[in-house]
Amino acid sequence: MRGKDFFGAKMANSFWLFTLIVTVGLILSGCQHDLVKTELPPDSTAQEQSQNTDEQSTNNTQAEQPPSTGTQPTSEPRSTQTSGESPAEYTPDVTFTLRTNIAEGKLIFEGVGGSIDGQTNPNLRVATGAVVQVTLINGDGALHDVSFPEFNATSNQIVGQESSTSIVFRADSAGEYFYFCTVPGHRQAGMEGKLIVGEAEASGPSGANIALDPTDLPGPLNRQSSEFVRVDLETIEVEGHLGDGRTFTYWTFNNQVPGPFIRVRVGDTVEVHLKNREDSTMIHSVDFHAVTGPGGGAVLTQTSPGDETVFTFKALNPGLYVYHCATPLVAQHIANGMYGLILVEPEEGLPPVDREFYVMQGEIYTRESLGQQGALGFSVDKLLDETPEYFVFNGAIDALTKTSPLQANVGETVRLFMGVGGPNFTSSFHVIGEIFDRVYDQASLTSPPLTDVQTTLVPPGGATMVEFKLDVPGRYILVDHALSRLERGLVGFLYAEGEDNPDIFHEGGGN
Repeated sequence: MRGKDFFGAKMANSFWLFTLIVTVGLILSGCQHDLVKTELPPDSTAQEQSQNTDEQSTNNTQAEQPPSTGTQPTSEPRSTQTSGESPAEYTPDVTFTLRTNIAEGKLIFEGVGGSIDGQTNPNLRVATGAVVQVTLINGDGALHDVSFPEFNATSNQIVGQESSTSIVFRADSAGEYFYFCTVPGHRQAGMEGKLIVGEAEASGPSGANIALDPTDLPGPLNRQSSEFVRVDLETIEVEGHLGDGRTFTYWTFNNQVPGPFIRVRVGDTVEVHLKNREDSTMIHSVDFHAVTGPGGGAVLTQTSPGDETVFTFKALNPGLYVYHCATPLVAQHIANGMYGLILVEPEEGLPPVDREFYVMQGEIYTRESLGQQGALGFSVDKLLDETPEYFVFNGAIDALTKTSPLQANVGETVRLFMGVGGPNFTSSFHVIGEIFDRVYDQASLTSPPLTDVQTTLVPPGGATMVEFKLDVPGRYILVDHALSRLERGLVGFLYAEGEDNPDIFHEGGGN
């Protein structure tokens, strides 16, 4: 009995312990449940709801607000707002709308509305400090954008007809600045205009025009005997026009790049006078590749500022030859513009043509990166690394496009004397839309010319003579077919005027 009583008592105690555990668990569960159900204070809930309502209202207002031009943009306007400026301070003072288009074979920006309506690549005039909004509408379907790099403002890229985008920026610096499409090749194809901030006279530096007119060369000699010929060269250092808003300190022969075209006949005796202007900072000289003698004349013409040297040579070999400065650092003197061509005509002269042009290719090595405006400085490091920022025809970016494009007529045969000053890069010379009827390879005038040539190689320090007949009117484009160089300024235009020739070239089908 004592064993049974002990067992019964033990069971009773276990039952009451179990009951106690369950009861405590239920109490704790209820407390936890009450905690989960506890609500935020009424003030807190109202404040949170008010914040949500305000944010929703703000977002709706922004989404519903159309651009000032009345065109809904594909993307929200991009702003160059800086820290500390409120949105109210970036409310546009002036708005412009541009539409991308194709006109006369060029890509363009076309003005929409207001004073710029219908204008191609219009000038956008604003006051200094004005907040400017520009909306770009895609009118041709291709990929485009618009950039105002001096104000750190570039739009989103858009593709597809009627897509659009907007940018907003503050024009806080007076002057003239370019806007353009940054898609590779589009700026060169015509998509470039000007933003004029404040007064026009506040524009950047212009510099002297150093670009030689390609028609500035003496005509055929038309003589049967040798003569004495005097050549006068003056070395001049000048702050010259490289491109719109950009200048560069050129070292030149006769204040132009390339130097003057010299024309003599085989057998002539040539007396060269080299004068170094007194305000020069460097010694200069001249090396003629047409000369037989040490240094091509350079050893006799190392000329200090204010001095003059003279030497004489006999023109023994017909051909088209480069001349250049040969004072150390020789590559620097050449890169800064000191190169030109001398033609030694054969005894019988050259075959007659209707027009002759003089073109040379060179490289510009600036400390500043491609496109930066202002007075640009020379970089010896880039020269030695052979990494030019610019490639140019006749010394400047726009020498043969804006300043002095080539002009001829349909039916005429033209001759191009083309050389490469360099100092480092070979040219794959090509005229887009034409085929060279004759190429005097390596400028050898006594060898039979190559015929029906599309592109011809011209090494630095070398030259060529090409001829072709113009059969169709229009614009023909001079390039180095290493076409990335076009993006760095290497392009020229030849305009041919005259009647259409549909038997050779016309729009549409063959019927």
